[in-house]
Amino acid sequence: MTEPLRPEQRLAYTAAIDRPRIELPEGKSLAVWPVVNVENWRIENPMPRQVLVAPTGAALLPDIANWAWHEYGMRVGFWRFAEAFARHGIRPTLSINGSVAVDYPRIAGAARDAGWEFMGHGWHQVPTHRIEDQRAMIARTVETLSAFTGEPVVGWLGPGLTETLETADHLAAAGIRYIADFVVDDLPCRLKTSSGEVLTMPYSVELNDIPTMMIQHHRAEEFLDRARAQADRLIAEATGAGPLGGAKVLSFAIHPFIMGVPHRVAVLEALLADLAARPEVVFMQGREIMDWYLASGDPT
Repeated sequence: MTEPLRPEQRLAYTAAIDRPRIELPEGKSLAVWPVVNVENWRIENPMPRQVLVAPTGAALLPDIANWAWHEYGMRVGFWRFAEAFARHGIRPTLSINGSVAVDYPRIAGAARDAGWEFMGHGWHQVPTHRIEDQRAMIARTVETLSAFTGEPVVGWLGPGLTETLETADHLAAAGIRYIADFVVDDLPCRLKTSSGEVLTMPYSVELNDIPTMMIQHHRAEEFLDRARAQADRLIAEATGAGPLGGAKVLSFAIHPFIMGVPHRVAVLEALLADLAARPEVVFMQGREIMDWYLASGDPT
């Protein structure tokens, strides 16, 4: 059996200053890629995150308290997101467990009908390393979401950005054309697989409400401050004459049970208003960024 490629073998190193300058349509300089993560937390499994640590620190199943924390996002927080994006005419990418289309069709249907892009995110919210048959899980997810939306699923984000060394090959074989687990650049990059090249996509591990609020324990306003600072810098680089010039991508990631709660959602609303008011910004879905980048001719 052929050994799978290591990440540095799949992803050739390229210095940002050596990349060709590429431009976005209509004179824009910053593509903003919003990603909404909608997940199915199964009560029989350990919860992917905990807001309330179990008494005495002992993990207990079933974990009703933390399951309910997530369920609030599905019942309430998601709908705050839907309203906020609709207000600005923005269609984000939905990072979605395949089983959400089965267990939460109201949410999946609303996103589909609003024109959101569906990006595969595993079947349930379970780390890829714990899946015995990755091929079957990926196929089930892609087939279910494609049938639900009537469009092929071309993007993938692993639950918790988890992959084994073989995962990229399985994804490419299932028709996935971009993978968001390799957060290595401000632009897409080309990734080698046994089924040909796919793209990496500039997802974010810092403009992400899980590390910002749940791990680093910042106030919600930190998310807005970071996003504004990142947009300022990327626009300045993109429009400048220096070696980092040319279009850039800014992604931010949010979860309904975190940013969709009453005391935080105003931060998302303020961020969307700020970015929408910037003449340099265009909001794009993952598949749109992929198509634009492939048409640019950048071989990186």
